[in-house]
Amino acid sequence: MDQRHPLPGRPGSEPPPLEEPTEPREPLPPKSDQSGPETVGPTGRATGADRAAMAQGGAHLTTAQGLRLPDTDHSLKAGPRGPVLLRDHHLREKITHFDHERIPERVVHARGAAAHGVFRGYGTAAGVTKAAFLAKDAETPVFVRFSTVLGSRGSADTVRDTRGFAVKFYTGEGVFDLVGNNIPVFFIQDAIKFPDVIHAGKPHPDREIPQAQSAHDTFWDFVSLHTEATHHTLWNMSDRGIPRSYRMMEGFGVHTFRLADASGGTTLVKFHWKPKLGAHSLVWEEAQIAGGADPDFHRRDLADAIEAGAFPQWELGIQTFPDTPDQTFAGIDLLDPTKIVPEELAPVQPIGLMTLNANPSNYFAETEQVAFHPGHLVPGIDVTDDPLLAGRLFSYLDTQISRLGGPNFAQIPVNRPHAPVNDMLRDGMHQTAVHRGVAPYRPNSLDGGCPFTAGADAGGYTEAPVEVPAAPRGREAPASFDDHFSQPRQFWLSLSPVEREHVIAAYTFELSKCYENTVKERVLRTLANIDPRLCEEVAHGLGLPAPEPSEPPAEVEPSPALSQVGQEWPVAGRVVGIVTGESGDLDSVRAVRQAVFYQGLVPLVIAPRGGVLEDGAGEPVTVQRTFANARSVEFDALLLAGAPAAGADAHGARDAKAGNGGAGAPVDPRVLLMTAEAYRHAKAVGGWSDAGRVWEAAGIDPGAHGVVGGDNGRDVLDGVVRLLARHRVWDRFPATV
Repeated sequence: MDQRHPLPGRPGSEPPPLEEPTEPREPLPPKSDQSGPETVGPTGRATGADRAAMAQGGAHLTTAQGLRLPDTDHSLKAGPRGPVLLRDHHLREKITHFDHERIPERVVHARGAAAHGVFRGYGTAAGVTKAAFLAKDAETPVFVRFSTVLGSRGSADTVRDTRGFAVKFYTGEGVFDLVGNNIPVFFIQDAIKFPDVIHAGKPHPDREIPQAQSAHDTFWDFVSLHTEATHHTLWNMSDRGIPRSYRMMEGFGVHTFRLADASGGTTLVKFHWKPKLGAHSLVWEEAQIAGGADPDFHRRDLADAIEAGAFPQWELGIQTFPDTPDQTFAGIDLLDPTKIVPEELAPVQPIGLMTLNANPSNYFAETEQVAFHPGHLVPGIDVTDDPLLAGRLFSYLDTQISRLGGPNFAQIPVNRPHAPVNDMLRDGMHQTAVHRGVAPYRPNSLDGGCPFTAGADAGGYTEAPVEVPAAPRGREAPASFDDHFSQPRQFWLSLSPVEREHVIAAYTFELSKCYENTVKERVLRTLANIDPRLCEEVAHGLGLPAPEPSEPPAEVEPSPALSQVGQEWPVAGRVVGIVTGESGDLDSVRAVRQAVFYQGLVPLVIAPRGGVLEDGAGEPVTVQRTFANARSVEFDALLLAGAPAAGADAHGARDAKAGNGGAGAPVDPRVLLMTAEAYRHAKAVGGWSDAGRVWEAAGIDPGAHGVVGGDNGRDVLDGVVRLLARHRVWDRFPATV
């Protein structure tokens, strides 16, 4: 691959030599796509230092105290075969640090991936908030972490689960954290039940299985007994539960927030992140294959896209509602986190653009140690009395103290604010600021009265003066929280026929993994109140009778904005596989590969073996994937530069995907498998030269929609790119509901 278009995935910033380097030199610089946290001190002051100053330096190995070491391969012993000596300070330091390299992983959202970026305000929010980072053309550094909810750090990326979408804005007024999900509603209405839903969703405590999955009895037992979870569960069983990429995933603030403008006026809002590439998902079989073939599918996709220069972007938008005493809109309780407001009733108004343009330089220091908290607010943004949000305001802070070893987690570089800090908080574990003065209290005179409080005119944060209703103390929810079925029914009716088929399949798969029939029957009763056809189809798949609904299905209007199908989107950053053989037409491969680059996509050449392919007529073609290690799930579209003959390793003992007798076949059986999978998953497939032999051998109708043939690779690519704009060839999936 020529250096004008380096492919993502190179481990270091320089190619390694074949032999072990022995000449001392400074550490290698980071790769061009990497960046560390901004160099601000623990008190928020910019240091002006190069970000590389945060990394270790020096050409020689040292102890943590800077003592140079001549050897790190052998313990200090009493003779070559003698006992190891307790006085070996280097051994003790090295082992002790290793013993403590792991910190407690997050209880939820343990498995994540992150990136640095920048947010630019449009200025369109000026009428509803005085938050300075939303002003026109204001640019704010951000750090974004995406995650799954249920799995451990070692789980797979493509499991069916809710995804976290957490954004840390390093504003000049302090840190603002918008901590949300890729689903706009939550399982529960009150935070006191959060431990219950997570205990139910996590692996069974007796066997610690299944990992990172909701397809088990305890989860469905809980959500069937708490029907307020119905709306979120339906979203999770839809394609939203298995996103194609973090880059193609919507984000939501979930709760209703309160914005305050410069004159003190308030507006209620819901936050939305809209991906520029559109919201797209995997199909279930793809998710399963990817979980085995590449458990890091989503984190690799995000990092590779950024390294390749295909920077993902999202628009931040808000739905606005009058801040009325009842805090409702169009009959919808805005304090109920299990409800949405359809975009047809309250359009999402764009207020800024976020671009992720750099990968972390160290996973632990940044992605693992970043600490989010919904209570990290800036002037102009306030919370509401959503009972789920109230619990999160306590829980996030409490969790960080436990997980990150004390109260000073804000001094970890990735968490440091980019605004001056003078908090009078002192000491504690991991205190890295060196405080001055003798009077960390107020009022004082010994430190000249400093620090001084700041009113609103000096940028001080003030809560909106909302009247608290007079009511008797008690443990109860408002009656408006009792409707658990109308919005799930609206979501169901808003989906396209193919998306409904996927929901039916998801419920059937998940419930078939449950042991107890009573749990399945209870879920079917819930589904009957959403839609009788949904309930009947799932019941049939489970071999159980479909119950009658306990209440008439709600009369609701569909919301087209809830469907992921039917629109066209940019194709930048999509991955295109180009299949060729040892003796293929490399001129056409070169031309198509270059054309793929110029259209903003990422081409990966797939061949029988690794290395380079040469024909003596042009530059060598670098092979990024082989028939042995490639699966269709990695590619959004597949291009066949002919019909490659079987590779030398195409036999079952070497590669079971090739089956028996693959060696010597006119078409490599792994190419047939890859092509058939791509076709089965409704992806665009194209080919030229004698690619028709692949269609025939794979049982694919060359005239089927989404199969693009031709004599010229460039023309075939153009046809495939047009299909990619709709994500999949949807009419290839038959639908009955």
